[in-house]
Amino acid sequence: MKLLKVKTARFSQIVEQCGRPQVYILWQKPSADRHFQSQIKNNRVMTILKSESGTDFGVVGFKASKDARYLVFPRSLKRFANQRIVGIDWTLVRE
Repeated sequence: MKLLKVKTARFSQIVEQCGRPQVYILWQKPSADRHFQSQIKNNRVMTILKSESGTDFGVVGFKASKDARYLVFPRSLKRFANQRIVGIDWTLVRE
């Protein structure tokens, strides 16, 4: 999936429709974390990556990366699959 040639969605719009996300920290391998695996299967995980220009953007689903951060939403993100999530506002993220 080329990330620059896909549709985009605003982070604030996703928070309105899917609820406030929570930052998820991986303390073990993702394959060994049963709770995280169930969230991935339910399409509730968003991977936050840095672009080459330094701005954050998100992708629905789990993408393994050393610099990635993961957000878990209370409702499914399936309708935003294959879209680049822009305008990440960290004040909308639950602690």
